[in-house]
This record gives sequence, C-alpha cells and structure tokens, in this order.
Amino acid sequence: MSTNVTAKSPAPAPAGKGDSTGGDGLLQLMIDGMRRNMRQYGMLIALGLIVVLFAVWTDGDLLLPRNVSNLVLQNSYILILAIGMMLVIIAGHIDLSVGSLTAFVGAVAAVLMVNHDIAWPVAVVMCLLLGAAAGAVQGFFIAYLGIPSFIVTLAGMLLFRGLTEIFLEGQTIGPFPKGLQDVSNGFLPEVGPDTNYHNLTLLLGFAVIAFVVLQEVRDRRRQQEFALEVPPAKLFLLKIVALVAAVLTVTMMLASYKGAPVVLIILGALVVGFGYVMRNAVIGRHVYAIGGNLPAAKLSGVRDKKVTFLVFLNMGMLAALAGLVFAARFNAASPKAGVNFELEAIAASFIGGASMSGGVGTVLGAIIGGVVLGVLNNGMNLVGVGSDWQQVIKGLVLLAAVGFDVWNKRKVGS
Repeated sequence: MSTNVTAKSPAPAPAGKGDSTGGDGLLQLMIDGMRRNMRQYGMLIALGLIVVLFAVWTDGDLLLPRNVSNLVLQNSYILILAIGMMLVIIAGHIDLSVGSLTAFVGAVAAVLMVNHDIAWPVAVVMCLLLGAAAGAVQGFFIAYLGIPSFIVTLAGMLLFRGLTEIFLEGQTIGPFPKGLQDVSNGFLPEVGPDTNYHNLTLLLGFAVIAFVVLQEVRDRRRQQEFALEVPPAKLFLLKIVALVAAVLTVTMMLASYKGAPVVLIILGALVVGFGYVMRNAVIGRHVYAIGGNLPAAKLSGVRDKKVTFLVFLNMGMLAALAGLVFAARFNAASPKAGVNFELEAIAASFIGGASMSGGVGTVLGAIIGGVVLGVLNNGMNLVGVGSDWQQVIKGLVLLAAVGFDVWNKRKVGS
C-alpha cells in the first residue's frame, strides 16, 4: 500500500522576525525596542522635540553655531554638578549644599588669587581639596553617624552660604587671572591649514564618533556573551546612525564658530571617566547596590558606609570645580553666586532618569537632563518668555519627568 506524502511549505515568517523585514517590520522593532528601554529613550525623544520646537519658534536662532557654543558655556557648571548629584541620588541620598559650596569655593578662590596673588594653578588645586574636604565632612556625618543626608546637607547649605558672606565681606571680588578665565570661557587653539573650520575640533569630533561606535559595539557584544537581551540588529544600526549624526552635527556647528570650548573637553573627560566607573568599576556597582537595596548590599559584603562617604567626597570636589568654572566665567566671586544651583542639579538628574528610591540612573542621563533644562532656558530667553513663566514651565517639566518615572515603574511592576 502506497502512501502519498505532501511536503508542507514553511509558514511565512512574521513581519519583523525574518531577515527580509520591511518598513512596517522595522517600525515595529523600533516601537518594541523603545517600549523595553523607555527610560533611556524617553528623555532623548523629549530633548529632540524641544530642540525642534524652539528651532522653529526662534526661526533657527537656537541652532546657530554661536548659540550652540553659548549653550555649552552657560550650562557647564550645572552639568558638572549634575554628574555628582546623579551619583548621590543613585546611592539613595540627596545633597542640598552644592549651590552654597559652589559659592564658597568661588569666594575662597577670589581671596587667594586676587587678594593674595597666589598662582592660579596652585589656588585651583587648593580649592578642589577644600571642596573634597567639605564633602568628606558631610559624608562622615551621613555615613558613619547615621544622620540623614537631607539634614546634613541642609545645614551645609546654610553654613557655606554664611562662610561665603564672611570671606567676601559682602563684596564682589575680581577679576581672576586670564589663565583661569580661559578655562571657563576659552576655546581650543587653532592648528593646521585654513579650512574655514576649526581643525582641532573636527579631529576631536571624529575621535568621539569612533569612540562612541566602538563602545556601542563592545557593549552589545558583552551583552550577547552573557546571554542578555539586546536590541534587534536594525534598531541597533539605527541607534548608531542617530548617535553619529548628532555628534557630527554638534561638531560641525562648533567647528564653524570658534571651535570646542575648553570646558567642553573637561565635561567630556568627566562623562567618560565617571561613566566608565559606574559601568565597569566595583565602586560603581556598589553605588547602585546600596541605592537599590541596602540590606541586600550589606549581606553581600558591600561596605556601604565607605561607599556613601566617597560619594559625598566626590560631590564636594565636583562642586568645587563647578564653583571655579562659574567664578571664572563671570570673572568675579559674588556673595549671591550659586543660588538654586542645587535645585538645577537635582532637576537635571531626575529629568535624566534618576529615581527617588535610588539605584537607578546614568551619568549620560544627568547630562541629557541638564541639556534639556539648558535648551529650555535658552529657547525661552530667545523668544522672550519672562523669568516668572520660565520657572513655571521648568517646574512642570520636572513634575512630568518624575511622573513618567512613577508610571513606568508601575507599568513594569504590573
């Protein structure tokens, strides 16, 4: 008896799953990837929308090379503070003293350089050590004496503000040496032939592009080695193209003006250094651990007191650096400097993806949050929005960012 066997043809691959993914499949991959990484992509999308909105609203003035350069210079000290504040929040704490500490360090720098003619590189080192010492003292009270960070840093805010008034005797002191001014307001020198662009900025931009691409590829391979979920290949390539386009656009804008500001190089070094520490170093993983689940971190052998102490020491040093940059930018130390800087840094951290419960956030997220605030401030100034409405709008943006974080947590939990 013969049996007729009919071979079944393979079922067509679902859209978005096979190798021949069409446009609809790629769109679905993008949507699925963004849903799984909503915290990472949400603020990037919001930043893009804000830039487009104000670019149209200001008839393109927002994206003029001169204005892009000013954006970097105007927000550099807030971005420096935001990096340190992000680490503090990840560890499950808060620091209300950084604005006053910024002003205090600027006052000490002015007294050293202007009144006592101390060489500015020596004064800078002394001020950074002073900031680290101030952060260490606060960290000791928080980590080893168990006093809540809110109380300790609130006391620090009042203390450093009072010391600023004492050091300056209610006056504004300046000017600062030109070398320090160039750190905050200067640009990289011009080198090479005349190309109508700043050659050194172009070289740095291309180096950043190469670094970003290699880092993304390396991270993807590492995730695959540990059998972790990675975005689909097409979505990954789209992300690479978007990153390269963004870096190249900023590079060309800066290179067509005066080049990259010196303070941008300092910021870049901080982002790369702290980003590496938080991703790869043991101390970085311990910061996430004590913020995410302190009892479990203790049981795992994490020295939580030492980690907390170091986090606040680091915050103090970064606040000192921000104070030097701010004082040099305005070429004077003022008793009213640094007002509300702590709120700007905290807002940048939460807008950039930090969580009130701790254990969540990235250094790059803090930069994105700070840039969002900077673009909002700059754009609203260009279109003539009053300072009163600017505060209202920034408050709503912060509330929306935290509300989004709460909604995202509930959605993931459900």
